[in-house]
Amino acid sequence: MSSTSPLPPRRTSRAAPVPVPVPVPVAPGTQTLARGLAVVDAVARGHERLRDVVATTGVGRSTTHRLLQQLVAAGYLRRLDDGRHALGPALIELGYQALQENPVAAVAAAPLQELAARVSDTVHLAIEDRGQVLYLDKLPGTRGAPMRSRIGHRMPLTRTGIGKALLLDRPDRWRDQFLAERRVGSGSPTPEAEVLTADGFVAVMEASARRGVALDLEENEPGVLCVAAPVRDASGAIAAAVSVSATRPYMPPPRVDALVPVVLDAAAGISARLGYRAGR
Repeated sequence: MSSTSPLPPRRTSRAAPVPVPVPVPVAPGTQTLARGLAVVDAVARGHERLRDVVATTGVGRSTTHRLLQQLVAAGYLRRLDDGRHALGPALIELGYQALQENPVAAVAAAPLQELAARVSDTVHLAIEDRGQVLYLDKLPGTRGAPMRSRIGHRMPLTRTGIGKALLLDRPDRWRDQFLAERRVGSGSPTPEAEVLTADGFVAVMEASARRGVALDLEENEPGVLCVAAPVRDASGAIAAAVSVSATRPYMPPPRVDALVPVVLDAAAGISARLGYRAGR
């Protein structure tokens, strides 16, 4: 990369961040609904057995058992032969419908295909949802190792290139978001190798905002680098972000630099389809 851009140092290894759900206030009279949603969320995050769901939700064992039975009967969960639970077909149908109804995902489909064919690397589309990155689309690359991201997956904003791109217009949030995602209990573990400070992150974001692109230099996943740019709607606000990611052998500094205009062009194309006009 150019020596003029302040960039975070690469990391040799780190645990995979596991996003935790954002607490939602429980309105009066909706406790049963809130508990049912908590059970579904727990199963989605890998707590597949009754005892694990009880432990992670704090809901009583008998109540959890009844909720699991009802959710299985309604198709929101499935009970496997070994007693574990998994997400059910009703959620697949609803998730697909929600994805199709998102205007960003719909208008970005063709430009993302074109971008993926052009770069041969993994292409992502994401939005910010409840203070996290939420992936709306992923087109896997044709080379390099597979990445753990997937449609519907959540990741921290400040550890991902696409998350930083979503934050480019929000300097008021940079420092607090960085600190929050490194706070104990945030679900985003901070290894001893962490050397980037809040001041350093703000400096990186200032440089990224000037260029209009954000980078991930193995901050989120060891060996994976990313170039990301924001997608804007008709009002000029950042509505989503698009990124190109690849493993280190396919992302030497000259290629990272070369991808910047490519990703910016793809983001501009999607923005235009959403009604954005530069300079308006």
